[in-house]
Amino acid sequence: MPRPVAIDAEPCPVARCVDILGDRWSLLIVRDAFDGVRRFGDFQRGLRMARNILSDRLHKLVEAGILALQPASDGSAYQEYVLTPRGEKLFPVIVALRQWGEQQLFASGERHSLLLDLRTQRPVPFMQPVAEDGRVLAPDATVVRKIA
Repeated sequence: MPRPVAIDAEPCPVARCVDILGDRWSLLIVRDAFDGVRRFGDFQRGLRMARNILSDRLHKLVEAGILALQPASDGSAYQEYVLTPRGEKLFPVIVALRQWGEQQLFASGERHSLLLDLRTQRPVPFMQPVAEDGRVLAPDATVVRKIA
């Protein structure tokens, strides 16, 4: 069986992302971090995942520079996991996944969560890739070029 390509040798940006975030738990941890979850126990209770798996995923996210450990904001002996600037740049990814799920995975009228603009309390507009001139780009209007 061939060995997987090392992440830093992989020429595809999507493959590199999937190597770090490509499992259910990592993405849900990042989602919860955006929702303000910071402590191990709170991640564990909210996600209902085994402690050893949570510990592994948190370690990988810290190692990847997406989360950082810092002293608890309440001055207790606990530590908290916080999004780094690199982790905060995942916000559009989480929003895109959320919006796709809202549109594709729920029946009309079915209960689900909704992302709102805090200032206006209105749903965040659907994200779409756009060209420099503002045109919405469809998949067939793009091409991947390898950079040497």
